[in-house]
Amino acid sequence: MSKPKAPRDPRLDMFRGIALVMIFLNHIPGQIYERFTSRNFGHSDAAEGFVFMAGAAAALAYGPRLIDGLNWAALRKVWNRAWTLYLVHLFTAFWAIAIIAGAALWFGGEELLTKNAFKPLTTKPLEFLIGIPALTHQLGYVNILPMYAVLLLAAPFLIRLGQIAPRALLAGAILFWVTTGQFRLNLPNFPFEGGWFFNPLAWEILFCLGILTGLALREGKRFVPVNRWLVGVAALWLVFCAFWVNSEPAMASLGHVSWQLREWGVPFYLVEFDKTFVSLPRLTHILALAYILSLPGLVPAFAASRFAAPLCMLGRHGLPVFATGTILAILAQAIRHVHPAGLAQDTLLIVGGLMVQLALAYIRGRIAAPAKAPEPATANNTRVALA
Repeated sequence: MSKPKAPRDPRLDMFRGIALVMIFLNHIPGQIYERFTSRNFGHSDAAEGFVFMAGAAAALAYGPRLIDGLNWAALRKVWNRAWTLYLVHLFTAFWAIAIIAGAALWFGGEELLTKNAFKPLTTKPLEFLIGIPALTHQLGYVNILPMYAVLLLAAPFLIRLGQIAPRALLAGAILFWVTTGQFRLNLPNFPFEGGWFFNPLAWEILFCLGILTGLALREGKRFVPVNRWLVGVAALWLVFCAFWVNSEPAMASLGHVSWQLREWGVPFYLVEFDKTFVSLPRLTHILALAYILSLPGLVPAFAASRFAAPLCMLGRHGLPVFATGTILAILAQAIRHVHPAGLAQDTLLIVGGLMVQLALAYIRGRIAAPAKAPEPATANNTRVALA
C-alpha cells in the first residue's frame, strides 16, 4: 500500500526554476549575464543539478506507484513520460533547424550552419535527416532531453531497487559510472563519430543519487544526514572550486597536476573535467552544492516565501518552460549573430525571453486550475517535470 501523503518540499520547484533560468542564460553565449550562472563558480553547471533533481522528482512522482512492486500501470506512466520527452526534443530540434535555416536564408547568417553540429545539414543532409529522429545526431544546446528520456526508461527499475535496497542502488550506480568511464562506454553517433555529449550511461549516477534523495524525502528523511564535519568539507570544497575556476594561476597549476596524474595512469574521469562522463571534480562539486543547499534553515524558508514564487512557478512547469526557453535561446543566438548590437539588445533578449517563460508558466497554471480542483501540494502527487 502507498504511504500517506507528505507535504511537498518547495525547494525542488525553486531549484528547478533557478536551473531553468541559468540554462537559458548559458544557452545564449557571449553576453554578460551568463557570467552570473553557477558554472562560473565551480566545476558543475545547471545541467548536473537538473538531472539530480530529475531523479528526485521521478522518485517522488512514481515511487508510490511502485511501492508494492513493478507493475504495468507504473511502467506505462513512466515510459509515456519518456515518449513525451522524445517528442518535445524533436519539436525543439526542428524549431532550432528552422531558426538557423531562416537566419542563413534571409539574414546572411550562413556561418551559423557551421556551428553547434549544424554542418551535416548542408554537407550530409540525408544522414542528418536520419540522425535527428534516431537521436544519433544531436544539435548543440538541444541535446539534454534524449539523455533524460533514456534515464526515464530505466527509472522504474532504479526506483524499485532504491525502495528495496538503497545501498545496492548506490553501489550499483557508482560501479556503473566507473565502468562507463573506464571503458568509455557511450551511445553511438551518426553521422558524426563518437558518442552522445550527454552520455546517459555516465549521467545515471546523478539520476540515481537524485532517486535516493527523493525516496528519503518521501519518508520525511534525509538521504545524507546533517553532519558538522561533512558540512565543513562540502563548504570548503565549494569555496576552493570557486577560487579554482576564477584564478588563472590556480587553473594553470591544478591543470598541470591533473595532467601529471593522467601521465601516471590515473583514469581521466577521476581527474579531468569531462562533462560527457561526469568526471569526479564535476560530480563532487554538484553533490557538495546539493548537500549545502539542502540544509535546514534559510533555504527552505526562502523557497516557501512569496519571493521565490516566480521561480517555483517556472519549476512546476519545467518541461514546457525548458522547451520554450531552448527555442528562444536559439532565436537569440541567431539575432545576436546577424545583428550584434551590444548590451541593450542582449538585455532585451534575456529579459524578454524570461518574461515569455514566466507568462507561459502562469498561463498553464491558470488553465489547469479550473479543470481540476487544486490538491494539496504533496510528494505523492508531484508530477515529474524536467529537472
